[in-house]
Amino acid sequence: MNTLVIVLIAAVCLVCAYAGYGRRIAKSWGVDPNAKTPAVRLEDGKDYVPTNGWTVFSHQFSSIAGAGPVTGAIQAAAFGWLPVLLWVLLGGIFFGAVTDFGALYASVKNDGKSMGMLIEKYIGKLGRRLFLLFCWLFTLLVIAAFADMVADTFNAYTTVDGVTSLSAAATTNGAAGMVSIMFMVFAVVFGLIQKKFNFSGWKEAVLGIVFIVLSFVIGSNCPIILAKEGWIYITFVYIFFAAVLPMWLLKQPRDYMTTFMFIFMIAGAAVGLLVAHPTMNLHAFTAWNVVKGENGSLISGSLFPILFVTVACGAVSGFHSLVSSGTSSKTVENEKDMLKVGYGAMVLESMLAVLALCVAGASAAADGTPAAGTPFQVFSNGVAGFFEMFGVPVYAATVFMTMCVSALALTSLDAVARIGRMSFQELFSVDDMEHAEGWRKLFCNTYFSTIITLALGFVLAKIGYNNIWPLFGSANQLLSALVLVTLCVFLKVTGRSNKMLFPPLIIMLCVTFTALVQILVGCVQAYAAGTATFLMQGLQLILAILLIALGVIIVVNSLRVYAASEKNSEKAAAHS
Repeated sequence: MNTLVIVLIAAVCLVCAYAGYGRRIAKSWGVDPNAKTPAVRLEDGKDYVPTNGWTVFSHQFSSIAGAGPVTGAIQAAAFGWLPVLLWVLLGGIFFGAVTDFGALYASVKNDGKSMGMLIEKYIGKLGRRLFLLFCWLFTLLVIAAFADMVADTFNAYTTVDGVTSLSAAATTNGAAGMVSIMFMVFAVVFGLIQKKFNFSGWKEAVLGIVFIVLSFVIGSNCPIILAKEGWIYITFVYIFFAAVLPMWLLKQPRDYMTTFMFIFMIAGAAVGLLVAHPTMNLHAFTAWNVVKGENGSLISGSLFPILFVTVACGAVSGFHSLVSSGTSSKTVENEKDMLKVGYGAMVLESMLAVLALCVAGASAAADGTPAAGTPFQVFSNGVAGFFEMFGVPVYAATVFMTMCVSALALTSLDAVARIGRMSFQELFSVDDMEHAEGWRKLFCNTYFSTIITLALGFVLAKIGYNNIWPLFGSANQLLSALVLVTLCVFLKVTGRSNKMLFPPLIIMLCVTFTALVQILVGCVQAYAAGTATFLMQGLQLILAILLIALGVIIVVNSLRVYAASEKNSEKAAAHS
């Protein structure tokens, strides 16, 4: 099948969904353009910052469009491109976009509170503590998986038969790494200039594009040749500052600049597919069960539930709701922007997943054999090939695409590091922090909570993202189910329609608990066979048990509260 047809079908479905279903939900819930948002009422210049709608959209999209849409879609293509396409479209429209929009809406309507604080208000303090613990554990998995991806992308060395030497892509990877560093430096400069002169519109866009070009020029000509371990340290230093510095100084300007790069990358992939319109060489459907390593497969298991936890960010992702309620809700200056920030950013990410799938399909051999390499390499090489069609030098195209795919992970990393720090603080905070115990003040300290979070994430990063990804995907999808439970209660208590949340909630609960139980069984079997190690199966086993236990308790507690609110509504109706 022609990849152009697939892209056009996906684009039409997603645009119609935004214009139709998204607006219908916004009208049903009651978005009020005249209401004062938390960013306006509670402005503090650090977390609560009234921001232009498109800038908030840039932050939301850059933060949620991490490695997931590319990695998940290409990995899951082992089942065939048709199941992946259907899940991305149906999941993105009816699951992911609704969850992201709902989390943003609920938070804005509650003073920009995070999901943990919303759970306390509508479900109870126990639910809040458990949810925050779950979120914090989840952020550790994200930090570990994405930090390992970034370091591996910039790694200049390769090891074959125990011998380490410079890889063929050493200069390209080193240049992309230097571009990333310069990106961080110029983001701070951008933030300071923006704070001083308050540029907007074309002035802000020109400044951002100039800094992108400067970063690319400097990085391309001054590559840094480092091993993976060196890039791991640099990555963790960066996300430490991203977690503690004010949003306007590093996070927002970097996200704004990154969005231009993402747009150029997506446009390059879309135009390349339009001009070349290559054939989708991957099979439409391969088998219900796939084996890791067989036919280049990077995953293993049955279509249910593996497909639905592997393709997370392109369809539905609990992590997105943490961004919506953790950072974006505190910067939306008008409620009318919530539709494009919450629903719009998600459907655009679904489009990115479709493009990644088509690029992988075009890169596969004529007999359906997938292209060799990691999902990052497959995608970056494929789109770089499109750029070369338009006369862009091979080196420049490869450096740019390597930088783009690493930026996908970095933008999620800096967001999740901040959210992890905030989850840890909220876990131990009390209403009267001024008279709280000394240990509690220490645990709620911004720097201490950040160091603890990143230190444990660093330990987990030693496992490697290939081994973390299944657990990350399962935890991510369970998080989305828990958010849907919370939104159901919130909408019910506040008298709004919540029926559209029931199908995704039920399906995601079935998917995630099945996947987590499979992981738990696999780890137990590995221990029984004597092939397990603590750093690999041991940690996975502990985390799987914790996630299952926390998930069950939170769901049961939420259902109890929901049932109570249902009875109260019935009594009120009968009394009236």
